[in-house]
Amino acid sequence: MDRVHRSFLLGASLIVLSAFFYFAEIKIFHNPRDTFFYLVQDLAFVPVQVLLVTLIINRLLGIREKRSRLEKLNMVIGAFFSEVGTELLTYFSDVDSNLVSIREALIVTNNSSENQLITIGKRLKHYSCEIDIRKVDLQYLRSFLLERRAFLLRLIENPNLLEHESFTELLLAVFHLTEELARRDDLRGLPEPDLKHLAGDIGRAYTFLVNEWLAYMRHLKDNYPYLFSLAARTNPFDRSASPIIQK
Repeated sequence: MDRVHRSFLLGASLIVLSAFFYFAEIKIFHNPRDTFFYLVQDLAFVPVQVLLVTLIINRLLGIREKRSRLEKLNMVIGAFFSEVGTELLTYFSDVDSNLVSIREALIVTNNSSENQLITIGKRLKHYSCEIDIRKVDLQYLRSFLLERRAFLLRLIENPNLLEHESFTELLLAVFHLTEELARRDDLRGLPEPDLKHLAGDIGRAYTFLVNEWLAYMRHLKDNYPYLFSLAARTNPFDRSASPIIQK
């Protein structure tokens, strides 16, 4: 209420001040006709001012602010892939029996055009992974995720994530997998239905990971060539990938 009261007082004060100056002008120059003429002229321009300020300037400022938030969010996404995402992609891709059908397309390089990346993204929408749960070291996976649970929680708490629904879903999928593994005391000798359930959780997280990774690679290629170079040289889908530049 205090803020509303202060705003009301400020508005009233400005109106009174404006009226005082108009009254002073009439008293000094003794020409009320011209004063009222210019007053009406100024009032006639008010709708145009409202249009310029509220619809155009504010919208441009809003677009600029949104770009700034998205840029900060991409920094968060980069931190996620550095700490968690790339390692998970490397591990999950090794247990994806169906990856052979799309692995070559995911080898993104400096020569990959924007159209090629868009085409890969469309293919991923129809791609169905096939997690071979028997090849997954659940004990290792649990340890890896639990060590990074605090980091994942901090990311989920980031308010900038409201601008990026798909990345939020990715974090929730990874965090859910972490909780599923953490709740099981012994990951050895799990029954077949439970293994199938865990394979579904891994597949969900893996699908989100692949799509977000490709979107992040597109962002780096367009805006940060030096970061893209390292990301391409450590591509989790390229078995011959190496950060060391050979030529």
